[in-house]
Amino acid sequence: MKTFIFSLLIASTLAQPSSRWKDDKKEKCGYGSCPVMKDGMINVHIVPHTHDDVGWLKTVDQYYYGSRTMIQKAGVQYILDSVTEALKKNKDRRFIYVETAFFWKWWTKQPDHIKHQFKQFVKSGQLEFIGGAWSMNDEATTHYQSIIDQFAWGLRKLNETFGECGRPKIGWQIDPFGHSREMASIFAQLGFDGLLLGRIDYQDKNNRFSTKTPEVVWKASDNLGNAANIFTGVMYNTYSPPPGFCFDILCADEPIIDDKQSPDYNVDRKVDAFLDYAQSVRKRYITDNIIITMGDDFNYQDANMWFANLDKLIQYANERQQNGSKFNLVYSTPSCYIRAVFNDATSKGLKWKTKSDDYFPYASDPHTYWTGYFTSKPTIKRFERLGNNYLQVCKQLSSLADLGPEDPGDLNQLREAMGVMQHHDAITGTEKQHVVTSSALDKLVKKSSMGYQNISFSSCLLNNISSCSITESSKSFIVTVYNPLSRPVTQFVRFPVLGEAFTVRDPEGKLVETELIPIADQVISLPGRKSEATVDLIFRAVDLPPLGFKSYYVKRVPGNEILKPVSKNNHENEGVKLEIDRETGMLASVTMNNITVPLSQEFLYYEGFVGDNMVFANRSSGAYIFRPYKNEAIKVTNRAKCTVYRGDLVTEVHQVFNEWTSQIIRLYREETFVEFEWLVGPLPSNGPRGIEVISRFVTNINSDSTFYTDSNGREMLKRVRNFRPTWKVHIEEPASANYYPVTSKILIRDSEAEVAVLTDRAQGGSSLKDGEFELMVHRNSINDDAFGVGENLNETAFGEGLVVRGSHYLIIGKTSIQGCDGNSVAAAERDLAQRKLLQSWSFLSFTQNLTFDEYKNNFIMTMSGLQRNLPKNVQILTLEPWIGNSLLLRLEHVLEKNEDPHLSQPASVKLQGLFSPFQINSIKETTLGGNQLLSDNIRLPFETVDDNLVRSQRYAVIEVEDDEMTINLDPMQIRTFIIDVSFS
Repeated sequence: MKTFIFSLLIASTLAQPSSRWKDDKKEKCGYGSCPVMKDGMINVHIVPHTHDDVGWLKTVDQYYYGSRTMIQKAGVQYILDSVTEALKKNKDRRFIYVETAFFWKWWTKQPDHIKHQFKQFVKSGQLEFIGGAWSMNDEATTHYQSIIDQFAWGLRKLNETFGECGRPKIGWQIDPFGHSREMASIFAQLGFDGLLLGRIDYQDKNNRFSTKTPEVVWKASDNLGNAANIFTGVMYNTYSPPPGFCFDILCADEPIIDDKQSPDYNVDRKVDAFLDYAQSVRKRYITDNIIITMGDDFNYQDANMWFANLDKLIQYANERQQNGSKFNLVYSTPSCYIRAVFNDATSKGLKWKTKSDDYFPYASDPHTYWTGYFTSKPTIKRFERLGNNYLQVCKQLSSLADLGPEDPGDLNQLREAMGVMQHHDAITGTEKQHVVTSSALDKLVKKSSMGYQNISFSSCLLNNISSCSITESSKSFIVTVYNPLSRPVTQFVRFPVLGEAFTVRDPEGKLVETELIPIADQVISLPGRKSEATVDLIFRAVDLPPLGFKSYYVKRVPGNEILKPVSKNNHENEGVKLEIDRETGMLASVTMNNITVPLSQEFLYYEGFVGDNMVFANRSSGAYIFRPYKNEAIKVTNRAKCTVYRGDLVTEVHQVFNEWTSQIIRLYREETFVEFEWLVGPLPSNGPRGIEVISRFVTNINSDSTFYTDSNGREMLKRVRNFRPTWKVHIEEPASANYYPVTSKILIRDSEAEVAVLTDRAQGGSSLKDGEFELMVHRNSINDDAFGVGENLNETAFGEGLVVRGSHYLIIGKTSIQGCDGNSVAAAERDLAQRKLLQSWSFLSFTQNLTFDEYKNNFIMTMSGLQRNLPKNVQILTLEPWIGNSLLLRLEHVLEKNEDPHLSQPASVKLQGLFSPFQINSIKETTLGGNQLLSDNIRLPFETVDDNLVRSQRYAVIEVEDDEMTINLDPMQIRTFIIDVSFS
């Protein structure tokens, strides 16, 4: 049946020359271009660079073109123009560039002769790309899927343009506010040799510098072993130049004046000052190599100012060698620095200490913990998660529908918009509907190319506020529910309607059970909501096929059987039971997976500290900083007004706490979790302090100061209150110092039970007392925290304070014991996390006045992109159009090695015959970014004090084993392939 869905396509290979994957010995880029180090000297690696934020105080275009100079004097196009000219003047000069988003915008506008010159700089190693992602992403609030995507897109652009010489080798995370372990693991899996960081906690930094351990081998995974190890260095001065040595038009430092006839001659003084600084740096590191960055935010708009002075600095400092100086200054790059460190350590038999935790939370002084941004702008964080969900759907549909050998322009726009959203400073809130899904679905649903006109598929992006014009105004419509997961799922579909009844027919024409449930009054009265809908229509889309869809025919009929309020305190479905306290209206206990846990959930808030930011003790809480005025949170209320609706599909407990906080506790049929859908805002702003709202869960769990949070949605990390694994911490801010990023999950456990909450967006969270944990859901501030934004955090919409709506998902089970379905509670959490990250996406279309039978006769109403289901512990992380007619495929094992007695075992997938629309003709395994064959990637083998394996950082290359293309996956392993396919 699949044959009539797709057009015949002649298969092609990768359409790239083999030199794309191999070192070209004629080119001197990479390590072959590095300056020669001098033995017995302290080699000072001078690294000219610019740090170009892909959006912060200005938009991307404003930064690129240099407009809005009164906000910030920054124009990226002038940087790249100027550096190109400056590199021509001296072949020893070097420069690195990081943000592919800006580079690509510049590159596409250049004439051929400039492109040719620039390519020569790359081939010679004068210009080196470092990092190479679309933007320098934040590490606290980003999800691993989005991180991988934006790296792959940036690296692909560089690879296609510059070949092997454009492939970065080093991670360069100089500005994010703390660093995650999963991010380090991703860099290792990208095939990088090292990672350089700028910001870590001030106490950690002092400790590392005093013990000469700012450079370690980061063991970034408890599951992947040596494949996730990466050499990691913390730089001495973050990423700025030494004091007095900023030679940019944005700086006021004096230049190097070498005319001895001038009264302002200063060579000796400047060189003395620089070498004193270099000596201070040298005392903190163990090899004879130090790195000194020469650049800052949006520097080099007039590159000649920098290079003219650096030329002199290098010349006159090196002349001191004749008088016994041990410092040798060279133009260098981060890659050359790390290679020199490796060579030096290897020749001296040095072994590196290791690190296996992360660099969170980040504090810059005793009262300044950068933990507020874990939650700041919560709606944008949710938009990002929805954007990733939609992007994966787009990429899958584009691959399955065979839209052509070229990337659809709309798909590329969405890729790039999502790349910008990962940036570490200002995540854009623009949500733009793209048309690629409509084109793909239109092709997939047609039974022939003749007959009815194209179907337009759209999404209800305002469904979050219970508003959707199609469902509210149409007498009949089609709901097509696409499942992006690799196994069948059941999804509850809900849309706002005006109160009339509807019939829903599945693809076989069978009537589907429906319910109408009132929309909460607090939602109906949301600022800016223009919908007239008063109820939600709910139905259950059962067994949606993997990478496939089902279409449902929805028709308005007479009647309005809306659920009525009931009076009951105990509420249950097939696997969960809730007890609501009759007196307070608050949750009292939860029974799930055959275990009952006394559990309450309540809303509280911290008052933000207000100060003038002139000294540490007067730091304000703001967009970056969470600093409560008092460390005890204040309860919103002790009791809630409750209204309960009980149906066969769903039970809802509507709670109202006060005029700006409400919630729906929801149980769906046959779902073993509890949803807490909260609505917070507008926050009160007439008091002297800001409001930082939390949802707190209180249990009888004996958690012993310990809780667990995820790292970028992947591996879990143990957190201990008032403790750091690598140094003895002194804490003066007991609340904010114990906050950690929660990208997707936080949990506590004891020997009997585990209680976990999954989030629908990144948030800050903590366990400040045993048996309880909290998540910050919304916040505002009265003062700026003086870290550059220049304004207080007070988001508004429709002339009022911002209202935020979101969900938490509660799971309870026996610790390390199989649940009622035979799987562990950890496996249940992983399953739910996957279903909420990549939710089945509902598309709406008009029936074109067709009856159900007429629609079914002319359009396909169910389709699966897979011939068979994948194992429960395996997910297709990526399926997207790639280069030419190839596709990029990533498979991931979604469990850790000790989470489940069965599902944590290795898994196997046979790729041949797996996909319905196409056959795989050939397969090539690559590094995580898809820009280098895995067999070609051999990383620098840094030896550690606790590991003598010389190949400790080399990928384990596992070949495709047989004609069936069997792929084996260990726990948490991701494998990436470029596949050449032919469509049926």
